Amino acid sequence: MTQRLGIDDVRPSLSGNAASKAVVGEVVPVTALVWREGHDAVAATLSVWNTESPSTSAVTMTVDPEDQDRVHGVFTPATPGRWFFRIDAWSDPMSTWRNAVVKKMEAGQSARELSNDLLHGAELFEEAAIQCPSDKAELLFQASKELKDDTVDVDKRVRTALSEEVAEILHHHPLRHLLVEGDIHEVLVERRDALYNSWYELFPRSTGGWDDEGNPVHGTFKTTAQALERVAAMGFDTVYFPPIHPIGKVHRKGRNNSVVAEPGDVGSPWAIQDHSTTHPELGTMEDFKELVKKTADLGLEVALDLALQASPDHPWAKTNPEFFTVLADGTIAYAENPPKKYQDIYPLNFDSDPDAIYAEIYRIVMIWVEAGVTTFRVDNPHTKPANFWNWLISKVHITHPEVIFLSEAFTRAPRLFGLAKAGFTQSYTYFTWQTSKHELTEFAQMHVEQADICRPNLFVNTPDILHESLQTGGRAMFAIRATLAATLSPLWGVYSGFELYEHQAVKPGSEEYLDSEKYELRPRDFQAALKSGDSLESYIRLLNVIRRENPALQQLRTLRFHNTDNEAIIAYSKADPATGNVVLVVVNLDPRNAQEATVFLDLAAVGRHPGDHFTVQDTISGAAYEWSDRNFVRLEPLRDVAHVFILPPAHHDLQERIAWRRVKDYRA
Repeated sequence: MTQRLGIDDVRPSLSGNAASKAVVGEVVPVTALVWREGHDAVAATLSVWNTESPSTSAVTMTVDPEDQDRVHGVFTPATPGRWFFRIDAWSDPMSTWRNAVVKKMEAGQSARELSNDLLHGAELFEEAAIQCPSDKAELLFQASKELKDDTVDVDKRVRTALSEEVAEILHHHPLRHLLVEGDIHEVLVERRDALYNSWYELFPRSTGGWDDEGNPVHGTFKTTAQALERVAAMGFDTVYFPPIHPIGKVHRKGRNNSVVAEPGDVGSPWAIQDHSTTHPELGTMEDFKELVKKTADLGLEVALDLALQASPDHPWAKTNPEFFTVLADGTIAYAENPPKKYQDIYPLNFDSDPDAIYAEIYRIVMIWVEAGVTTFRVDNPHTKPANFWNWLISKVHITHPEVIFLSEAFTRAPRLFGLAKAGFTQSYTYFTWQTSKHELTEFAQMHVEQADICRPNLFVNTPDILHESLQTGGRAMFAIRATLAATLSPLWGVYSGFELYEHQAVKPGSEEYLDSEKYELRPRDFQAALKSGDSLESYIRLLNVIRRENPALQQLRTLRFHNTDNEAIIAYSKADPATGNVVLVVVNLDPRNAQEATVFLDLAAVGRHPGDHFTVQDTISGAAYEWSDRNFVRLEPLRDVAHVFILPPAHHDLQERIAWRRVKDYRA
């Protein structure tokens, strides 16, 4: 049945009854369209509660100054778990009355002409006082009494009723007529690391250094622990290990993906021979648990690769051939991504015996959770059923809600966001291939629009992806890409070797690294590179420090782009509604040439009023500048590829608007 008042376009609200996403301490914007017939004022209340506490907080929502049918509110969840909100619409007789009386008085109507309005107002204020807390009711009763007093002039009769003090009381304790309750919407609130985190990827087996003859030595969990001190010093939060399991010998790949392995070739870690244990050359399961503890002591968290595939000599190939696709000739199909062939890997088939596969994978995941792993980077999840992921992640979260799942799905938007709705905490994206101003803007705006569903983790490179821009752009391009990734999203990642400007592809037109670490040991002398100046390590550390010190860069929803008159210069800002912290980033996308531009600031987006002038502090160079709505910039790639400006805190009256401003942006 249609209700008297309409409640439409509620956000956040996902199809299929999926819960939207937030993290502890995040300011969550809530909005809806509310309407009714006629000209009477309509308002709305935002009610919020969670499963841990049945008590409900309720606040009157703010009417959008540019769209009188849209209301906004925010809430900040204090604990992880399931949170719920509801928007209730109601007729606002007080606002209707106030609007009518003010207009009639401005038109010069007399007390006699306003008599019915004043008496009606007195009735409304008395009704409001009765349902108001006693410490607030006295002023409302006074307003009612004054409205009835026909011995004084009109201005005195309405003075209390139209005062700001009374308006504030009615905002918090409104008089609600024709109340219509909206639907209940769910928000899954996770720990802070689900939204804000810096990742570093390294291969534990490459941490062993060289022997006396200069040959690489296979690393161990102990040498990995030593390598992590440098990672922690760069300010990273999570260290991600590719698979650390035994590697199959059947059809093992050789160097540079050769189909024939030579003696001593270590093979691809993704050709997993046993998911339930560690590679013997790395160490035992007890050694791994000790590494997890040492990692935590450094302030880091271990992320482990979850690759649901098997080498031809995996026990499953004998005990459970139904886990795979068996071809007409009786052989098991290996993985292919034409023209690439992965003869050393058998992909799983989830249709033959799903119950057995589900149970086995859950068993394996829990082995590693119990070993101390709280984050999984999931390999190619878009090649497995989404309902399986929903089942697995939900089941793990029953006992371990803190576990983070990162989706390594370089795939089209419907599948990317579909996997996020299925339960993935974070997602890889197409960031690596977005290089122009237009591409970056469109890409980032899409992810801001989907912030209630998907949290993008922007990796600058991976063992599989050496983008052409890094191959040919020189050292400045590495700094450019790091700046973009670290500031566009609160989640970003670096694969080891990026800080050494590794850029040589296996062949022209390929995104594969020459001498790829996927197929051989790749020790690196980071200390020597740092001493010689051939390292981006210090700049990466600076970026992570800036991110940690500025809550604005820990946000996704508040990203806004600002116009520039040069396609090689991109400008964008972020703000933290809770603290008022505002950061403005200006990047030169040209790694070879100095570029100049005028930056046209959207002052409201950075928490300023029209006509404001203010000082901006560059966290990269340390310089300070006076800015307003039109500003000149010049960036030289051999000196500074970007400005990362700290602005004065947002004006208090604009902080909440920063949180819900994106609704207007989406409409546009």
